[in-house]
Amino acid sequence: MGRVFNFSAGPSMLPEFVLQRAAEEMLDYRGTGMSVMEMSHRSKLYLGIYEATVQRMRDVMGIPNNYKVLFLQGGATLQFASIPMHLMGRTGKADYAVTGSFAKKAMQEAKKYGEVNIACDSKPYAAIPAQSELTLDPNASYFHYCGNNTIFGTLWPYLPQTGDVPLVCDLSSSILSQPIDVSKYGVIYAGAQKNMGPAGLTVVIVRDDLLDGASEIVPSVMNWRGMADNDSMLNTPPSYGIYLLGLVLEWIETMGGLPAMETHNKKKAAVLYDAMDACDFYTPVADKGSRSLMNVTFRCPNEDLDKLFVKQAAEKDMLTLAGHRSAGGVRASIYNAMPMAGVETLAEFMGEFAKANG
Repeated sequence: MGRVFNFSAGPSMLPEFVLQRAAEEMLDYRGTGMSVMEMSHRSKLYLGIYEATVQRMRDVMGIPNNYKVLFLQGGATLQFASIPMHLMGRTGKADYAVTGSFAKKAMQEAKKYGEVNIACDSKPYAAIPAQSELTLDPNASYFHYCGNNTIFGTLWPYLPQTGDVPLVCDLSSSILSQPIDVSKYGVIYAGAQKNMGPAGLTVVIVRDDLLDGASEIVPSVMNWRGMADNDSMLNTPPSYGIYLLGLVLEWIETMGGLPAMETHNKKKAAVLYDAMDACDFYTPVADKGSRSLMNVTFRCPNEDLDKLFVKQAAEKDMLTLAGHRSAGGVRASIYNAMPMAGVETLAEFMGEFAKANG
């Protein structure tokens, strides 16, 4: 069986460039006679890989010098706790925008550490509230939001304006998909398994002035300052994931950087949204003004047809199209590595399926 079109929300498909390169270097990394998996993270050789990946991350995203790039473990979910443990101490308060399931989980975790103001709750999560609809607390220590909501397929179409209150953003499912101005954020964090590499690596980008807010009870392995001072190696890092992230970043550079990624992603998303809007058979989950470029979500006329859609698509080598277990329907995740051929194949199938079952 050849390569399939994998529409998984994460872990998701990786660029073939990355997989082929990793395969070539699996047994012998550049004449060393060993795999990157086998290297000591303290060795000069591995430190070269680590430092090159940090620099590529800075170059690709345009990360200013007054930000630290941390390669951590525990997924974005660990940062749900780490963020209030580091930042909420300034005023004991924080603003949370609840626009999806993971944003809600982050808010619930933060309630353990201080007073949470729900700046918005957009349930059933079909649209992102406008700036005028946000209820902001001027005394908040930070404003937290999830930039792209994977389950419901919504994307913040604007940067929230919060005055002097630092922005904290979970970018797990949209990082590296388009250019952003990192200097507008206090903290950006993301699990790698959607657009950056394999599961097990978490990237945290934090402004220098926000590194030192952790109380003494914060575990050392969660302390941003400790990790920053030890080059993310207070303990053994997710070394192979860091290596693969470096390859992903190299691939993005060869593709033309984040501006080219954005152009490509908008074209891919347009193909699927056009196919969805072309007939009354499919019901979109997300409102037009809030549609994600990464996760296209829709429903067939009933649940039985949703299941049949997913089954018949799999028979045509289009896999993992079932919606999240909490939302149902169909979800096509089209991260950077999804080629245009994949979305064109899916769009053609959508037309055929609607005609056969409408």
